[in-house]
Amino acid sequence: MAEVVEIPSYKYWEDCIDGGDVREMWMDSDVCKEWISVGERKDHKVLLSRDPDGNTFLTQTELMAVVRIIVHRYYTSQLDPDLICAIAEIESYKQPLALQYDRKIVEPKIGIMQLLQSTAEWLYREMGYRNYNIEDNPTLLFRPFVNLYFGAAYIKWLFSYNGKERNEEFVVRAYKGGPKKARHKSTLGYFQRYLSIKQSLPPRRKREINVAQTASVPTGSEWTYWDSRVSPNDMEELWKNPDVLKEWTKTAEIRGKVRFSLDKEKRPYLSRVEVKAVAAIIISRHFQTRDLRAVFLAALAEMCSMRFINGMGVRTGLLGIDYPTALWLYNDVGCKVYRVKSVDDLYNPFVSMYFGAAFMAWLSVYEGRERTHKFIVQAYLGGPENVNIQETGPYWKKFQQTLMYYDDLKRDGKGTCMIL
Repeated sequence: MAEVVEIPSYKYWEDCIDGGDVREMWMDSDVCKEWISVGERKDHKVLLSRDPDGNTFLTQTELMAVVRIIVHRYYTSQLDPDLICAIAEIESYKQPLALQYDRKIVEPKIGIMQLLQSTAEWLYREMGYRNYNIEDNPTLLFRPFVNLYFGAAYIKWLFSYNGKERNEEFVVRAYKGGPKKARHKSTLGYFQRYLSIKQSLPPRRKREINVAQTASVPTGSEWTYWDSRVSPNDMEELWKNPDVLKEWTKTAEIRGKVRFSLDKEKRPYLSRVEVKAVAAIIISRHFQTRDLRAVFLAALAEMCSMRFINGMGVRTGLLGIDYPTALWLYNDVGCKVYRVKSVDDLYNPFVSMYFGAAFMAWLSVYEGRERTHKFIVQAYLGGPENVNIQETGPYWKKFQQTLMYYDDLKRDGKGTCMIL
């Protein structure tokens, strides 16, 4: 028999999100306009909408704002907000208290993204998504921010299912029927409906402006400065690097408040000078005995993340090392200089670079054999079991091209703020 889950009662937004989230919702210009138009005031609680049957639901404006905030905080440069919004519409009609019992499974689907409690707890315990503690408390999954956070984490996992980068159609259909039915005819209609809903969403350009407006709102996980992510000792090493010192002096940085570079969507990234400096520090401290060069790590960062500190697409952090791999390197391989307690730790450039270097060092003697640089790069990007000309050959060619940005860094003077 399926477990019975008690549905909470939400009348106001303040019943299901904290005060900081309410303030950030008000900062979204579309939400602010919508709420004021129906008589809401910033000094009063905000009513949740209800349909004719009395079911609580989020308006499209509210849903898109919550998704934008979640992606901006935790998945910037990794996930498309429109994808999440469209799936939420199909799964629950934007109802945070939606609860569906399926005879084929032993537990109900909960909330806006119709998540299983077991899925959310697996993401929390094993995949390192720990910004919301939902262990043994399924009621929290009815809260919009919590549910969308774990729904987004599951979508991100599907994009790299079974160690391979997956496309949008695979992910959407797998969300419906599981990875094994991602190409089954039973999920095709779901994907077609998804495409229709996604195409009906407002144009992206306007909504990106709203993200920029809310970007200044401080949150627990949104860090604007190097000093908020990196330890004082690591920052001191960066200040000692002559190229970094020259760059930071030129941009008028001050100790204790060094800014990350931001692209037009307010996504933080490292300059090439900073990437190379972090790589050099990590190698000089911990991997001097290995055949690793700072430019190798820097070029991999360029390929894995385009230097975005949260990562790019399916890859997490600067060097694209995911939480389970980092935890394995820490527990089983003995790489214990930096501890990883959650996926957020990998958004620290030094931590990501350290575990990236550790993984390269492990690959250099994969299966007890000394490996070439070509093998290491191909195995790093495609998995050691997939190294072959057809699947991973293009990685090596692109790596050689990317390497030139760092081998010529001092000569061409273009290491500061250009994104590939």
